[in-house]
Amino acid sequence: MEKLNKIKSTAIPLATENIDTDQIIPARFLKATTKQGFGKNVFRDWRFNKDETLNTSFILNDMRFRGSILVAGNNFGCGSSREHAAWALTDYGFKVVISSFFADIFKGNALNNGLLPVQVSNTYLKELIRLIEEHPATEIIVNLEQQLLKTPLGEISFEIDAYKKMCLINGYDDIDFLISKKEKIETFEAQIG
Repeated sequence: MEKLNKIKSTAIPLATENIDTDQIIPARFLKATTKQGFGKNVFRDWRFNKDETLNTSFILNDMRFRGSILVAGNNFGCGSSREHAAWALTDYGFKVVISSFFADIFKGNALNNGLLPVQVSNTYLKELIRLIEEHPATEIIVNLEQQLLKTPLGEISFEIDAYKKMCLINGYDDIDFLISKKEKIETFEAQIG
């Protein structure tokens, strides 16, 4: 995984609430077993019309909005527990998703795959979406080490599990973390063996 610590980027505002994992990556694209290639189908049924032409009214197709931060409506990642949703978002280029609520399984899948979910209050979220919609060049800074979100609306802190924070900062998945402890494990085994 890529190391995450400080992300400074413009953002894409997706004000829709209750975005489920089938909307993030439709089930018909779940045939692959590796993480690569899912980004091209993220929000597929919203990004493209039935005739496969671009849906120019969808926010990801609006060239005014770019960046590695997605600011999404309340209850993001609900629905089925597919890990592919996190794969699709990261493969598309997102490093951070900001919302006022994340489904628990999605949140875990995101953290396990190098995508940082930042939870804010519903009031703050609505103000941030409005600000970005009105000013697409708005920069957001997410400082994972300090657990701070900085926007023109002010600086707020966010919560994250200490273990997952350490993994994201170091670019570790759970296996990488165990490998990083190899010497300590071998020393322990030698002492008891």
